[in-house]
Amino acid sequence: MPYAAPAARYDSPWKAAIAHAFRDFTAFFFPELHAQIDWSKRPRFRDKELRRSGFGDAPAGMVADNLVEVWLRDGTVKCVLVHIEVQAQRNALLARRMLDYNYRIFKEHGKPVISLVLLADEDLNWRPHAFHNKLPGTVMGISFSTAKLLDYAGRIGMLKASHNPFAWVVQAHLLTMAARHDPDALYAAKWQLTTQLYEHRWSRKRILVLFDVINWMMVLPEPYQDRYWQAILQLEEERKMKWISPLEQSFIEKGLQRGLEQGLEQGLEQGLEQGLEQGLEQGLEQGLAQGRKEGAAALLERLLTRRFGPLPRTVRNKLAEADLAHIEAWGDALPEARSLKQVFG
Repeated sequence: MPYAAPAARYDSPWKAAIAHAFRDFTAFFFPELHAQIDWSKRPRFRDKELRRSGFGDAPAGMVADNLVEVWLRDGTVKCVLVHIEVQAQRNALLARRMLDYNYRIFKEHGKPVISLVLLADEDLNWRPHAFHNKLPGTVMGISFSTAKLLDYAGRIGMLKASHNPFAWVVQAHLLTMAARHDPDALYAAKWQLTTQLYEHRWSRKRILVLFDVINWMMVLPEPYQDRYWQAILQLEEERKMKWISPLEQSFIEKGLQRGLEQGLEQGLEQGLEQGLEQGLEQGLEQGLAQGRKEGAAALLERLLTRRFGPLPRTVRNKLAEADLAHIEAWGDALPEARSLKQVFG
């Protein structure tokens, strides 16, 4: 029976990449704005402040993806907010939503707002850039800057040669869209991008951030992901660099070891060659499942801590006691959640 690749996740990977390398993001997609920002003043992300102020309770889930405070180099002391929306699917209401976002953010913070949209959908001709209502004597609306990922589909050579991390993220997104229904092609693309991480001589922090991005975005069926983790462990040894956290690695290795031990014990008890083979196979499957569960729990705990800060003991206990299905459900809820209560609700 062929394996179906799970649905790709685009929201969290882009948010994480932009938060890590906002300057590279503007340089790659919006060079004119990039040239006008005063980079001597460090950009300040305001996403958490938006959530604390209740912005996420707006009708229809109107929550900005990324909101960044920057200073402009226009001869005046001007602090502005940059709102970034990554749109992975065509949506006829996008332009109007950008007007809503812009006004609500301006009203909340009292600062001018620059609106940017990254169109990451699969329709080459869909390029919304404005929303206006024109009435006698009155014009209400917005025009905003956009970038289209599909414009880079025929420029793979340029993307591979670029040292900008978003050239790599664009490759990951485009390859995910192209191969998401073919687990073999998706695995090959994911491994290709994984090995590319070393070619740019990026810092360890950047490599690990992008490693998280690729694992969020390019979601493989379990047997393929197990093979990927084992390949990563071997790559770690060759490159002398830790990709998987020690906790995650211990869970994977312990799960495999338990599986082998249980299989050997079961096979010996049956006392037959066939029984030994079946026992080892069943035990290995059980060990892999347990390793996946514990590794997934460790990864989700790390992501929750990164998002919401140190976790209460009750949450850590909940993760430790949960089965894989619950952990995956909480992981699916994380990108849109604005609090721990929403994750576990």
